[in-house]
Amino acid sequence: MTPEILARIATARAARDLSDLARQTVAAIAQPSSPAERIEQARLLRKLAGDVVDLVVLAEALSGTSWEEIANALRRLDPDTVEGEFAQDVADWSSMPEAALARGAEGFEALDAWYARHREDPDPELPTPVADLLNPRRSPRPGR
Repeated sequence: MTPEILARIATARAARDLSDLARQTVAAIAQPSSPAERIEQARLLRKLAGDVVDLVVLAEALSGTSWEEIANALRRLDPDTVEGEFAQDVADWSSMPEAALARGAEGFEALDAWYARHREDPDPELPTPVADLLNPRRSPRPGR
């Protein structure tokens, strides 16, 4: 288990949570609620989307992607500023003990089961996309 793989698993969890909340938001559109409740739900969606982006950036940084490439992908001009925003997280995740990495990955099978339940025809036909992260012989290194 590496910090990069754990960050990718965390990304999958955050994406699952975002998807579930988005689906709930669609269902709630016709239900009576206050403007404050609708706005709060939308704010939470935005926050979760930001969390997904941050976790993807973290995983890419942990994989060795350059800060210039990351900054370009984020449509940001200054790689040094982007690096500064993520430096502490990268350091924290990089120094995580093996036991903590393993604990952080526990329950990853539930993500594969969730994907199987929600997969639609245009989605990739991957029976175990998260488990594949843990078995490099079954899946090439993500993004490479």
